[in-house]
Amino acid sequence: MLVIAHLSDIHVGGSDRSVERADAVMRYLDALPYDLDAVLVSGDIADHGLAEEYEQARKLLTSRHPVLVCPGNHDVREEFRRVLLGEPAASGPVNRVHRTGGAVYVLCDSSVPGRPEGHLDDETLTWLDGVLGAESDLPVFMAFHHPPTTLHSPIDTIMLQAPDRLADLLAGHPHVAAVLVGHAHTSAATTFAGRPLLAAPGVVSTLRLPWEGATTLAECADYELPPGLVFHVLDDGRVTTHHRVVPV
Repeated sequence: MLVIAHLSDIHVGGSDRSVERADAVMRYLDALPYDLDAVLVSGDIADHGLAEEYEQARKLLTSRHPVLVCPGNHDVREEFRRVLLGEPAASGPVNRVHRTGGAVYVLCDSSVPGRPEGHLDDETLTWLDGVLGAESDLPVFMAFHHPPTTLHSPIDTIMLQAPDRLADLLAGHPHVAAVLVGHAHTSAATTFAGRPLLAAPGVVSTLRLPWEGATTLAECADYELPPGLVFHVLDDGRVTTHHRVVPV
């Protein structure tokens, strides 16, 4: 059995309590009496993409568990690489692959510099196809920021563009166990290309849904609800997801 903690949208610098909320989630995970296979943070690490925000995030995301990150639309690739990853600054997509004892994590950059919506460009899709072709001996979790399908949320207006290109690619790689995303600021589960599509709740805020009275992105953010995360359990080829909220 393999257990992953999945959180997203910590938006360091985005509110007075962003650091406090992210710290509460990480302290909760470090106190668990179990070694997680990974802690995956699916984008929007910083709110403005500033070096000082990534300095704070790097300290916050230090853990006894392996911590894996990918960028979101609020992140800036150059500073994300330089400060958070300790790599030379570069403007191309931040695509990375991590292998643990139980799974392979393929982290893609769906951000579009200067834009809120997402896109997996040709460079990323070519890289992804090659990685998935080479990593076939372990189950693969694919992660990026923008959901590739409708979640019936105000965030649908800025979802991943041209998702059919990704769906066509995944058709040739049946060992992908699930697709993990952020951006939605609410826990959600559906399917995409025949795989589980699992969105993590937001740490910095929760987005209210249309039937809760929210109709636009500008009015739907709730900063009072507690931060959340999800645990994904992979056992005998099946993924089970549990939702948790963390008191602050």
